[in-house]
Amino acid sequence: MSFRHYLRRPPAVSAAEAVRLVAEGALVVDVRRDFEWNRTHIPDAVHIPLDQLPERCLELPEDRLIVTFCTGGIRSANAANLLVENGFDAVNMSRGLIDWRAAGGPLTTG
Repeated sequence: MSFRHYLRRPPAVSAAEAVRLVAEGALVVDVRRDFEWNRTHIPDAVHIPLDQLPERCLELPEDRLIVTFCTGGIRSANAANLLVENGFDAVNMSRGLIDWRAAGGPLTTG
């Protein structure tokens, strides 16, 4: 990954906007680690930890908006950049799980 990758700001949406986009058909990609996913996650999200995303991004659909997600929005910003660089329509949900919960987004535990 180039140094510029880390400096680039991906398109970002608020959690409230992400909740609306998911209701309209966007796919959430959760890039947190396994133990974080196992604790709680967004229903119907796809779980691909950030360190696996470069190898697994081709598993994702090319015809849907992808909303990247993590706990606070930093790892998911890197994920959104990576996906955009690979031709996907992707946005980062800023502030992640913190704001998703505050916006009334559904969560699954366990």
